[in-house]
Amino acid sequence: MRAASLVLIIVAPVNLLLNIFLVHFTPLGFLGSPLAISITYWLCFFLLALFTALSPTHKSNATWAGLQFGTVMDPRSCIEFLKLAIPGILMVGTEWCVTISTLFMMAPKVSMSIRAAFEIVALAAGRLGALSLAAQSIIMTADQILNTIPFGIGVAASTRVGNFIGARSATDAKRASHASAFLSVVVGMVVMIILIVTKDVFGYIFSNEKDVVLLVSKVMPLVASFQIADGLAGSCGGVLRGQGRQHLGALFNLVAYYVLALPLGITLAFHRGLQLGLQGLWIGQVIALFIVGSGEYSVVWFGTDWDKEVQRGIERNNAEAKRRMLHAYE
Repeated sequence: MRAASLVLIIVAPVNLLLNIFLVHFTPLGFLGSPLAISITYWLCFFLLALFTALSPTHKSNATWAGLQFGTVMDPRSCIEFLKLAIPGILMVGTEWCVTISTLFMMAPKVSMSIRAAFEIVALAAGRLGALSLAAQSIIMTADQILNTIPFGIGVAASTRVGNFIGARSATDAKRASHASAFLSVVVGMVVMIILIVTKDVFGYIFSNEKDVVLLVSKVMPLVASFQIADGLAGSCGGVLRGQGRQHLGALFNLVAYYVLALPLGITLAFHRGLQLGLQGLWIGQVIALFIVGSGEYSVVWFGTDWDKEVQRGIERNNAEAKRRMLHAYE
């Protein structure tokens, strides 16, 4: 974690300067921003590779045996990797995509031009009107920032649980999973209280329009209400990834968001008899997050045989070691 954090500290100001320079001081204009992001990601990659190559810890522990293309391209290894990777993509991607789906449902007439597509002003033609779209942009931005907290806890939980399973310590893996869930609940409660206390003035961080701030204050209690559930979803999702059971997290997300949340939120927002507008859309999100958070925590608490998870980890490691040995002899 330390190497990745150091790389981000190095590239963050570089990214900022590149955006300013390419957008404002070159003919690229808005296109300078994605170019700056692309350069930043490549810079991250090369710096991480350099950190890894020069790391004394990697050298002393002999954690890398060099490039082994035979092992990498082994079909069975690739299949095992994809069994973990694809559900992981679905688990994380489905939660992000539901926000995008909600945004486009609110603004079906977004301009197709590159510049307009990424500007909030162009969303004024949305079905809920400019006021709701302005408030939604504030709430989405705030929610995405706040989501980094449980997501970070989930990353730590995934790493710790995976390490303890690899170390064949079922007790420590179980303890780490419950510690991450407890931490997420505490942090979620603190964030919830802050949002409720500041709901009437929170919108002024982004806008001076009183109507926008008022609408944000009406929706903010809904956002505050799911902070604990969001924390549980983030931490327990990390635990499931550490166990290699990403498919369960993906299933919870697909059902909660796409089968329940989006239809319910759209109905509450646009149905003639209800017309709750922006609040209706977020009621659907609240229900989905409580389903995902409570469901994943139930799986971690009641549906996990930690000794069995350790044994599965041993079996995977042994199978991979055998494949490496076979390719080494070849």
